[in-house]
Amino acid sequence: MAYGLLESIDRSTQLAGHNRLALLLFHLGPRQIFGINVFKVQEVIRTPPLSALPGSHPYVAGVADIRGRIVPVIDLQRAIGAEALGESRRAHVVIAEFNRSVQGFLVGGVDRIVHVDVTALETPPSGGTEGWLTAITRLNDQLVEIIDVEKVLAEVVGGSPELSGRLREDAQAIGGTLLKVLVADDSRVARGQIERVLGQLGVDSIQVADGREALRQLQRMAERGPVTEQLLMVISDVEMPNMDGYTLTTEIRRDPRLKDLHVMLHTSLSGIFNNAMVQRVGADRFCAKFSSDELAQGVLERLRMAVAA
Repeated sequence: MAYGLLESIDRSTQLAGHNRLALLLFHLGPRQIFGINVFKVQEVIRTPPLSALPGSHPYVAGVADIRGRIVPVIDLQRAIGAEALGESRRAHVVIAEFNRSVQGFLVGGVDRIVHVDVTALETPPSGGTEGWLTAITRLNDQLVEIIDVEKVLAEVVGGSPELSGRLREDAQAIGGTLLKVLVADDSRVARGQIERVLGQLGVDSIQVADGREALRQLQRMAERGPVTEQLLMVISDVEMPNMDGYTLTTEIRRDPRLKDLHVMLHTSLSGIFNNAMVQRVGADRFCAKFSSDELAQGVLERLRMAVAA
């Protein structure tokens, strides 16, 4: 089963940049179906022996030895507020890379990989587990919920948006700017992290939850005047409902009114593949989540360019 899934993951990499998303579907609870972007998945295995990790977060089911690599395993069912998954013959661990680290996610059972158009992804409704979701979609009359893994990791691992003293001093020396940054990210946690980093640099932001709304915001701004006189840059996630970051960047470069905007793609999808896509769609910079200092460094470099212009 795992071999077939990995073959599907390899084929699915061809979808990037076409406003489509490949989701690995899995179960939490008896009937609920959830999804995770397959680009983040390294492998899927049956649950190995787990060793307790003293002092770990309650969501951490334990650590596993995966071919000599010690990997923390997070119980996703418990993370979204349900009972701990515990031992189950159907349970699998999804080994995935998020935010520069590798972790396992304990799930009730793995279903299949599906390809969806990001325009079919919807904002989660209010109520229930919406705080743990970035999007929902429907497949064959079944609801598929996409978990905000960045929120889960922020709960488990933490991660301070505080900048190093050197970067704060650099920002003060530059003197700030009246220009704003447009931030597009479907994760509330990620938007909050970015906002706090920008605030420490003396930069205000406009926040939207997907690429389509970002493009609409840019078009509205272009009607008022040159966007480069209103915005310092655009910071965009890659995987988002309605329009992904690759497509957003392509649309920005196609529009004569927007084409000179500085675009940073800021995503938990790291690696050579994504760097190649950054060049292909015309983004100016790629920054893997989540390093406050690296994000700030990218913004400061752009700020220096704007001050010198």
